[in-house]
Amino acid sequence: MTSPLSLADQITFELRADIIGGRLIPGTALVENNLVCAYNASRNTIREALHRLGQEGLARYVRNKGVTVRRLGVDDVRDLFKVRRTLELRAILSSNPLSEYQADHMLEALEAAELARDREDWRAVGTHSLAFHQHIVGLMRSPLLDEFFTNVVAQLRLVFCSAPDEARFQAPWLARDRQIHDWLAEGDKPAAHDELSVYLDDSEQLLVHLLTPANPH
Repeated sequence: MTSPLSLADQITFELRADIIGGRLIPGTALVENNLVCAYNASRNTIREALHRLGQEGLARYVRNKGVTVRRLGVDDVRDLFKVRRTLELRAILSSNPLSEYQADHMLEALEAAELARDREDWRAVGTHSLAFHQHIVGLMRSPLLDEFFTNVVAQLRLVFCSAPDEARFQAPWLARDRQIHDWLAEGDKPAAHDELSVYLDDSEQLLVHLLTPANPH
């Protein structure tokens, strides 16, 4: 039987969800007084939740500014993609054929991303695309890895916010996500693996480029 979440757990969960959903962006101040009022919680509870966000790499304490949503750099991106390759590529190679349940969840994420694209809600496109990749990791059927990868997704969302033109950044990935799904649905794991490997290489290179200051001439 699963024990109920503490209030600090619930607040951490909601703040993390706001980061994944793009509602809290890098540099946003997480003001203790505001959170006390918003969640009707004690200061100690709020501090515990903020401490957990810090442990997860989603928030940081800035002297004279308090706690803010974290900004990630190039080294962080490279580390995140090491994790993505380890988990997502292994998930594909070690997976059984897609069950109807797994295929439905992947398709729901893809269709939600495409609907968001049609209404030009590019932040939501990124969120649903990340959900699709969570379902890839979910092929390993490991609750611990699912929980860990949720934190990776939240950090990736913070990196996505660095894109100055989110429409241009998000648009190319939808067709590629669907191709990965189609290979999996057809049972062609090698093709899905190879497609995802190139996808991750391209995504990492683009994000590193976005975060690397232009060299003055």
